[in-house]
Amino acid sequence: MEGKGIVVPEGCQEVLLHACCAPCSSAIVEWLVQHQIRPVIFYYNPNIFPLEEYEIRKNESKRHAESLGIKWIDGDYDHEAWLGSVCGLEGEPERGLRCQQCFTLRLTEAAKVAKRLGISYFATTLASSRWKSLDQINRAGHLAEQTVNDVSFWAQNWRKAGLQERRNQLLKEFDFYNQQYCGCEFSFRQKNISTKD
Repeated sequence: MEGKGIVVPEGCQEVLLHACCAPCSSAIVEWLVQHQIRPVIFYYNPNIFPLEEYEIRKNESKRHAESLGIKWIDGDYDHEAWLGSVCGLEGEPERGLRCQQCFTLRLTEAAKVAKRLGISYFATTLASSRWKSLDQINRAGHLAEQTVNDVSFWAQNWRKAGLQERRNQLLKEFDFYNQQYCGCEFSFRQKNISTKD
């Protein structure tokens, strides 16, 4: 099935959707439902800092899923373990090796959850952000599917089919909290540095 640049894997009727936040997932979820694909939202973002920011984003994602009657799964928040996984990469720029490691960690966990639930495909809303490298996201997804057998990564540029514009409309309709940085303390510092220049 294909629609304006979005290509659905053959036989895909359900997908585990790793969600970074409610704004980024909203238009994707709407598109999936409209095309008879059942999304299961998996919120797994141990990179987000501080905890208060994490809780706000998590609660918005949950609120969105519940309003649509969609299954929502809360991944563990272990920021210390995440910090350990990117140790030595703290000084990397955005879209550098730290981001690659972060994406791989999160998508590997998504692949594990998809397999546990018997869902053949997993995807991520990270691929809807113009601030992220699609190449890095796709590389992370394919590494995850190689690590976890019997699940496939749906590599999709979710900026297509008018979804970016629809995201902005849904942001207002749902009155979502719209974060101003990727999530980790390193991206937050770099954002603050760039806005001061």
